[in-house]
Amino acid sequence: MEFTVKSLNISEEKGTTKHPVHEITLNENGIIGDAHNGDWHRQVSLLAIEQINTFSDKYKKEFKASDFAENITTEGIDFTNVKILDILENESVKLIITQKGKKCHGGGCAIFTSVGQCVMPKEGIFSRVLKYGTLKPGDTMNYKQKIFKVAVITLSDRASRGEYEDLSGPVIKDMISTFFMSIGRKSEITGIIIPDDSAMLKKSIIELSDSCDIVFTTGGTGISNRDITIETITPMLDKQIPGITEMIRIKYGMENPKALLSRSVAGSIGRMLIFCLPGSPKAVREYIAEISKVLEHLIYMLNGLDNH
Repeated sequence: MEFTVKSLNISEEKGTTKHPVHEITLNENGIIGDAHNGDWHRQVSLLAIEQINTFSDKYKKEFKASDFAENITTEGIDFTNVKILDILENESVKLIITQKGKKCHGGGCAIFTSVGQCVMPKEGIFSRVLKYGTLKPGDTMNYKQKIFKVAVITLSDRASRGEYEDLSGPVIKDMISTFFMSIGRKSEITGIIIPDDSAMLKKSIIELSDSCDIVFTTGGTGISNRDITIETITPMLDKQIPGITEMIRIKYGMENPKALLSRSVAGSIGRMLIFCLPGSPKAVREYIAEISKVLEHLIYMLNGLDNH
């Protein structure tokens, strides 16, 4: 979806009115010369002129671009439909949406004092800069919805030889696809089957780490000689998330003590989440059911966003 930059607005000090400028330059901290430039998640704010006009009509009072302290006033995009981690970009700059709306300051806002409401807390969005460059009024940008890339790796000597049907991998794909649909997100889920081979697993993880958001493995979490998943993955993790798998083992182990024997782990490699699950379809269903409760928040955390 293409939209237009209607106005560009900055303020040199926080708490002061923003004023339109003929051009802005963005660096890794936001807009050079703007008071909100810094190493945080709300570097650049955006608001649609359509929302400003609707607000003006509703309260019979004329408001213009920059009155709501937005850095970029847009035309041709409805920000009520965008989601966090979606992208706004053109050849010069790239922004990632990090927050929708904000806390209203009430009496501390001139517009709120004037009409008793403000459009920015409900309709405005905030973003972080991913690609640095310049913008001018009249420039066009494109909105791109975030598509989550998920890989499912089944570890099984027999399934890799075609002697055994992979039952757990399809369960993961179905449940994760359903999860993303339930939160209004798009996903692309791929599955591969490899033998219980440490070198092949490590190679697969390295290849996926540059393009994948989440990796699930299934199989190889037991204690036999061929169970190599945990030994392979654990040293590769930048950070572990032990609470998830510990809770699952205890919860389902109270009903079935065999569930306590799984050595499943969860963690992150860069900005990729990885979950190593047991090999049975029943166990996979139990694990995904619990992981889904915190998965969206984990994704935000891994991207430096604390959306409590």
